[in-house]
Parts: sequence; C-alpha cells; structure tokens
Amino acid sequence: MKLEKAHVRNFRCIEDSGSFPIGQVTCLVGKNESGKTSLLHALAKLNSADPNLSKFDKERDYPRRMLTEYNEDTEVLETTWCLDAEDIAAVEKVIGPGGLSSQIITVRKSYAPLSIWPLEIDTNKVIAWLLSEAGCDATERDQLQNCSTIKELVAKAEPLKSASQRVGTLLNRIGQWREGRPVLAAIDVLHKRMPKFLYFGSYDRMNGNVSLESLRNAVSRDDVSTNDSVFLAFLEFAGTPLDDLAKLDKYETMKARVEAASIKISRQIFKYWSQNRHLKVQFSIEAGRPGDPAPFNSGNIMRTRVLNMLHDMTVPFDDRSAGFVWFFSFLVLFSQVKKNHGNVIILLDEPGLNLHAKAQADLLKFINEELKPHHQVLYTTHSPFMIPASDLASVRTVEDVVKYSNSGDVEEVLGTKVADQALSTDKATLFPLQGALGYEITQTLFVGKHTLVVEGPSDILYLKAASAALGRRNRTTLDTRWTICPAGGLDKIAAFLSLFGGNDLHLAVLLDYAQGQKGKVEAFRKSKLLQDGHVFTTTDFTALPEADVEDFFGNELYIELVNAAYATAGNNKLTVSEAAYAQEPSTRIVKKVEAMMRIRPELAVFDHYTPAMWLYQNTNWLSQDEPMRNASLDQFEALFKKLNNLLK
Repeated sequence: MKLEKAHVRNFRCIEDSGSFPIGQVTCLVGKNESGKTSLLHALAKLNSADPNLSKFDKERDYPRRMLTEYNEDTEVLETTWCLDAEDIAAVEKVIGPGGLSSQIITVRKSYAPLSIWPLEIDTNKVIAWLLSEAGCDATERDQLQNCSTIKELVAKAEPLKSASQRVGTLLNRIGQWREGRPVLAAIDVLHKRMPKFLYFGSYDRMNGNVSLESLRNAVSRDDVSTNDSVFLAFLEFAGTPLDDLAKLDKYETMKARVEAASIKISRQIFKYWSQNRHLKVQFSIEAGRPGDPAPFNSGNIMRTRVLNMLHDMTVPFDDRSAGFVWFFSFLVLFSQVKKNHGNVIILLDEPGLNLHAKAQADLLKFINEELKPHHQVLYTTHSPFMIPASDLASVRTVEDVVKYSNSGDVEEVLGTKVADQALSTDKATLFPLQGALGYEITQTLFVGKHTLVVEGPSDILYLKAASAALGRRNRTTLDTRWTICPAGGLDKIAAFLSLFGGNDLHLAVLLDYAQGQKGKVEAFRKSKLLQDGHVFTTTDFTALPEADVEDFFGNELYIELVNAAYATAGNNKLTVSEAAYAQEPSTRIVKKVEAMMRIRPELAVFDHYTPAMWLYQNTNWLSQDEPMRNASLDQFEALFKKLNNLLK
C-alpha cells in the first residue's frame, strides 16, 4: 500500500489543511509554528508504530474553540492509498478475483478509536467466486447465484447445507469473514498490510562509553535508555549482539569483532559524511578503571573513539562535533529501520537542524539512497539546504493562514494550509524555497558539467565563431560538452572558482595576459583551485608577451574585423601604418585599436564587444582561404585541441 494523498481537519491548529499529494519522499516546508509538526502527529495516529501515539486525545488534540461541542465522530484524517499487486492478491485470496472494485481506497479516522474503510465490494463477483470455490453444481448455482447480498445468499444456502457438503463449504468460508461480511474481511486483510507510521521528533545520540554489564542488566529489566538504544541498534547493524560481546573470553576473538564493527560502520558513515573523510570510528573493549565514574569503573566497557588520520590522533566519540555525533547516530538508527520495523512510513520532524549545509545535503542523499527505496518518507524543515531543489515537485508549503482587513486587523483565522505545490504568498514561508532555488540556480544556470571560464562575454563570441569556421573546414572544433562562462576578469575568476568548484564540476580557464599579471597568473596556478594543466593563457597560443583572445586573429586581421564591425570606409579605415598604432607600446591589439580610435572623433567609441558580436553574426567572414585567416584558425584550433583533450 502506498499513501497517495492526505487531508487533515479539526486537529490542534489545523481546521482544514486541504488535500495534498504525498510521494515517495515528501518535504513539508514552512516557518516555525506553521503546523508542520501537527500534520505529522495527525498522520501518525492513523496507524502508529507506537501504540501510545495511536489515539487522538480530546483535550490535547481537539481544537480548543470547538471543545465545548466535542463530538468523537468529528473527522480528522482522510487518506488515499494505492494498492499494489500483492495487496490485491491478498484480498482476492479471501474474497475472490475482482471482489475489490478499485485499487485506490480511502481510509478515514475520527476521534473515535477505530478507523473507517469505505471499501467498494463487487458482491456479484464475490458470490460467483464463492460458488466456484465450493464446487457448487448447476442446480445449486441456479438456486444461489442470483442473490444480491451475502446475507441473502446465506439465507438461501442454510436450508441446503444438510444435503450438500459443497454448500456447507461455501457457508464455512463466509463464516471465516468478520461478521460474515466480505467488506470487513477485505478490511482485515488490508489493515494488516497497511504500513505503520514511525514518527521521530527527537533524535537520540549514541553514548561513546557503554558498560556492557550495566546495559545487559538494563535490557533484562526492559529499562534501556534512549541513547543506549542507539548503541544496541549499532551492535545489531554491525552483526555483533550484546550477549555475544559479553561472552568473548579470547583477546583475538574480541579484537576481530570490534575491528569488524569499526570497519563496517566507518564505511557506511563516510559513504555519506562528506565533511571530513579522513576520520575512522574505532571501538575497543577495556576493563573499567577504578578512577573513572560509575558504571565505567568496573567490568567491561565498550569505548568509541574517532581517529583523525590527518592528525594521527583519536578523540572520544562524545567530544566530536554535535553534528557528527547526530549524523552517526541517525544513520545507525535508520539503517536498522526496515529490519526492526518492517513496512513503515517514516515521519521525520526537522531532521538535521544542527548540521552544516553540506551535511544536510549528505542527509538528503542518505534519505534518497537508503530510505526511499524501502519506505515513504515525510519530513518537515525550514532549512533551504534540506529542500530538494532538483525535485521541487516533492515539496509542500505549510502555512498558518490568517486574513487581515485593510486596516491590519485580524479578519479570519483559517489555520494551517498545505499547498499541493511549492506555492505560497507568504514571504517567510517561501524564504527557504527561494534560498534552495537560488543556490541551485547559481550552481547550474551559467555552468555545466564541463565549464570553460573566460574573462568576458566577447571571448565567448570569438570562440563560438572560430569553432563554427573550423567546423565548416572539417577541422577540430570546441567540443560541445564545454560550457563557456564569463567571470568578469582575472581578479574575479578566483572567487568564481571558489563558488562553483566545490560542486563536482570539471573546470578549465582561459586567461588574457597583460603586463604586470605574471605574478597573479602564477599564484593562480599554484592555488590548486583547478587541476594541473587546466589553466591556459592567450600567450600560450599567440607567442606574444601580452595577449587577449583578440590577438588570436593577428593585428592586421583584427583591424580588418574592426573596420567591418564599425563600417569604416575610405580614409576612415584603421590601418597598421597609423602613428597611434606604432606608438602604443603594448603588443595587445585591442590596446592599439583603442589608441587609434581615441584620436578619431568621427568614429564611435571603441568597445571590445562590438567586433565580437559582428563576427558572431557574420561567421562566414572567417571562411575565406587566405593566410591571415588560416593562421588565426590554426591558433584557435590549437586551443580547442588542448581543451578537448582534457575531456579524455
């Protein structure tokens, strides 16, 4: 059975949540006091794994403004479920094929103890199956098959059972149903198959030191603390039961067991904990020391320590960061959920609150990879980093809606509402969504899996135009897997890489090279922001001491391009023979063109972008087979070959 929809009414702050869809993983996002926790509590009471949480409490749960008119028939929950093939088969085994009219069913619950299952049963098919299963002959069928209800069937069959064993078999089967009703028989089957709701509102942390003898005594008294229950879950996960540990009387056997536990849990934890992969969880069993506090001053003590392999030292588990201890305990506990609880729907209230943003992403990864394949998961959050920005369809906004008059007075209190999409008009409710979406956009909008970072937008146009021209000649083009992204200059590229480089992207850089930038470029290469061999300068391909991408064209060809872009003609054309050209000391052609156009009031002010855009719109300009264009394309092709090799 899979939960498809839920609708909560008349529960605490929730007057009418509205119906909202539920997926395999559903994120309920809203600000504090919006009613997120109440939603989970209401759902849990439908079929809680904890019997103490399965009933609605009149004083605690019934809306206070309606308490004087309390009615236990007041409906709280309406849930919609989709039955899978195994559910249908289990029901049909009891009431026959086609007996259940639909695989979509509704289950409701009010303040009364029992849930309500308004199933639709096809009585005609049930009766036909009963007659067939009992092996009734033609005469018996003629007498019984036209009944419109099971009650009518029983009334007609009773007089015949003494003369026919087959009719007796039919009645016996009906007698196995609760109250002799197929609908109740189907409900009994499905109720056993309905997932339990496992609610977690507090997250226990494992103790780093455990007295094995004291814990065994607590287990025998059924008095295990919540923190030690996590330790028991760990032992179960590691395949080392508590009783087995207590019986170990050989050093090597004991050492092998605890090392095996260390290896298994470390692999599981550091598969998901990306904050520091240079850690290893270690366990040891040691005799209690007289100077230690009770109960750790005698008997066998299981001690947990964390080895930092970078610093070659261990620290007690309890002294690690609160986030690591929480994450460790959560993974241990939830790695055993399927084994310990079976078919459950997991309800998590604000998980990962004290985790770093990246650790919250690790937690989401664990939920999706370890829990989602086996359980439906609903969790609440107000953290942008617990919102799956790549799957906003799974997000539901939760808002305590209040209508105000134009004067600002409260006009109507509507209570908690759940939007079936990630939509809301409340800015505070939307804030985590905006944060999550904004982060996702900054990581993906301008960059791809393979990103070539250049200094400005004109560089993109030149590279695109040159690649197109080379393609027309059946020569090497820039691989289409490269996404070209402008960073806005050398000084901004380092910040760009810091922002995007940690997102598992493959990055390369093409830098312009001007006088005085040698130190910056070398420092950039040594910074290890990029892999070795992924930093290129324009001087690597132009054989000039200074160069921009424009210098790939050579001086004469670039001046020809500028004349075309600015539509200069006759005496207005720029040439390499001009005094301003010769007097500009830089080898960078853009500097020379700037110098020439600066003293030409009849021409427009020069900017880098205009020639680049003109070329991008007139890529055939590079198609002519002549020496200057050929030399220019040779240099672009050399760059493209080096970049494409990085993809191998």
